[in-house]
Amino acid sequence: MALSVMHWEKGEMYKTTHEAPSLSAEDPPERREGRRVRQQGAAAGKHRLLGAQGGKAPALQRKRLQSRWRLAKEQQRAGRDLTVMKRIICAILLGAGVMYVILHRNLRRTNDYWLPPTDGGDRKGQIIGCPYKPGVSSLIKGEKFYPFLCINDFVKVSGDHGSHRIELPYGIKGAERYFHMALSRLQNCRVFTEDDSPSCKKCVVVGNGGVLRNKSLGETIDSYDVVIRMNNGPVVGYEEDVGRKTTFRLFYPESSFSDPIHYDPNTTAVLVVFKTHDLKWLWDLLSGQRLIRTNAFWKKPATQMIYKSHQIRILDPAITRKTAYELLHLPTRFSRHVKPKHPTTGLIAIAFAFHICSEVHLAGFRYNFEDRNSSLHYYGHDTMSLMIQNEYHDISAEQRFLKELVDRSIVVNLTEK
Repeated sequence: MALSVMHWEKGEMYKTTHEAPSLSAEDPPERREGRRVRQQGAAAGKHRLLGAQGGKAPALQRKRLQSRWRLAKEQQRAGRDLTVMKRIICAILLGAGVMYVILHRNLRRTNDYWLPPTDGGDRKGQIIGCPYKPGVSSLIKGEKFYPFLCINDFVKVSGDHGSHRIELPYGIKGAERYFHMALSRLQNCRVFTEDDSPSCKKCVVVGNGGVLRNKSLGETIDSYDVVIRMNNGPVVGYEEDVGRKTTFRLFYPESSFSDPIHYDPNTTAVLVVFKTHDLKWLWDLLSGQRLIRTNAFWKKPATQMIYKSHQIRILDPAITRKTAYELLHLPTRFSRHVKPKHPTTGLIAIAFAFHICSEVHLAGFRYNFEDRNSSLHYYGHDTMSLMIQNEYHDISAEQRFLKELVDRSIVVNLTEK
């Protein structure tokens, strides 16, 4: 009997035929049974091989190859999409960079106030070597300190002065972010220029009082090393009585010049901060922004800044605080029914002068309270009645303090000669 066996070798199927010994009656039963079992196993293997030969194994292989091919295609497509996305992002970033350069180049050409701070933390020209004039040390506690805030260390300096625990107008508590915004628009915080020695200087603080009218003090005022003015007291048209020179001008938003006719390239404009809106106002103007809200001010503030960013400084609120509590001895707390009193810009200017000058003289600080119709300022038509009705300042306390300064020969009042 011939027995055929199918088998695979090197991917091909071969048929092998074996001659199986025939079963005879003479064989023992056990032998005949073993042969029969072996023949059945060979037949079963043949059927399995024939089933594979029928196409089941190649079909499975084709499915696997197709799956691998589709996966490779998807990976290739994803790679192309990623490359395209990278190119798009690079193009967007490049375009944004070009637009940034173009826009800020135009800003530099059209807006003088778009200038990065150059030495905002530079305290060159510190006031040293000039102690207080005899008598001043009894009024102001401690030594002289730098009068302007600098962006790099204003938080630390305010902490040294205790201003970090006090809110505006006497500290920076709660307004640190707004101080940083405003200071970031300024180019430096120097008191005097490098070629102007900060050695002891003789200063005059020029008030805006009507007592200056027809006094012809212009030449005398211009003879001082430093001339300090305040608010919107004009020089143009009043040179004979008040002079031409202005070294420092203290101001706040509601008292700032808008008309370029008053611009002086030799003036340092000093912002006295009373509220956070004052700092926002300065940042808006120096950033070229348009003022949208002005209802936070007691009167409409200036809508443009006539000074360049390198001319502007921010007064340390500690000086305003010393003016209120150490010079005028104003109460630190007021009842609900009484409006808090704060020093005028004129008194703050005098305190400022004590910190940068060796000798301080005054002009234009005497008021005539007996005549309500007398001129309040050396310019304009306002009368003394407006000052008498003022609830924000304690004018009587300020007049008493000024008289004490003159009586003790701490200052000289030119308009009382």
